[in-house]
Amino acid sequence: MRTKKIIYWIATIWLSLGMLSTGIVQLLKMDQDVDRMADLNYPVYLLTLLGIWKILGVIAVLVPKFPILKEWAYAGFFFAMSGAAFSHIMAGSPASEIFPSLLLLVLTVVSWYFRPESRRVAVRLEQ
Repeated sequence: MRTKKIIYWIATIWLSLGMLSTGIVQLLKMDQDVDRMADLNYPVYLLTLLGIWKILGVIAVLVPKFPILKEWAYAGFFFAMSGAAFSHIMAGSPASEIFPSLLLLVLTVVSWYFRPESRRVAVRLEQ
């Protein structure tokens, strides 16, 4: 049980740092990110949307309670990072540009899988 909790917090802290930092960078619309969006054929305004969602997702994952909101945040992280990895692969990006998305995708799955009972949606089996 203790090992599970340690794995959860390590994955969750790294996931949160990664999502928060990339979310902030996306909101700042740095030249490198604007160029990357153009290379992937996405509109620049998507940076703002992703940045806001990532920051709100980090808050949802870290605050106590609200398990349904956490599920939505994890799902959003999963879709955003799998979409980013797929987009880079399809655009022929080098591995160095694909890896960050895959790392955040793995951290999302590990954090979600090892989350404590208090952060899970209660399932009631009615008979």
